[in-house]
Amino acid sequence: MVFFGGLLGLIGLATLVFRDGDVLGVPAAGVGGVFLGLGAVAAAIGLVRRARWRRKAAKGEPVPVGDVFERAKALPRMLRAAKAEGYAGVSGGRKALWLVALVYLISPIDILPDLLPVLGIADDAGVGMWLFTSVSTATGLYLRHERERRALPPG
Repeated sequence: MVFFGGLLGLIGLATLVFRDGDVLGVPAAGVGGVFLGLGAVAAAIGLVRRARWRRKAAKGEPVPVGDVFERAKALPRMLRAAKAEGYAGVSGGRKALWLVALVYLISPIDILPDLLPVLGIADDAGVGMWLFTSVSTATGLYLRHERERRALPPG
C-alpha cells in the first residue's frame, strides 16, 4: 500500500511538473493535487497497516507471510483448499465479495462513470485496492497456515 501511494504521488507530481494543459477539461494542477492527496492517503494507510501487523506479531497473533509473487502463486491452492479440504480461512461470503468486486472492475457499468475526471477512476481504484489487499492478506495467512502445517510432525 505504501508503494501504491508512492506511485500515485509520483503520478500527481509528474502531472504538476510536466503537464501544461487541462486533463479532460480539468486544470492539471487540480488533477495533480488530487493524485498527490490520494497518494498521501494510501501511503498513510499502508504505514498504519504495517504498524498494526507489527503489533499483532508482537502479541503472537497470526500475520500474513510471503511476498506478492508467493501470494499470487498461493491463490489457486488456497481456493482449492477452501473448497476441497475445508480451509476455514476464506468464507463463502468473502469469495462472493471478491467475485462481485472483480465483476464491478471488469463491467463497463460504473456507479461513477469513467468520463468524470478523477472521480470516475477513483471508485474503480478504490474497489481494486480493496480487492488486492483483501486477497493478498488472505493468501498471506494461507501461506502461514501451509508453513505451520508442514512444520508439525505427522500424526
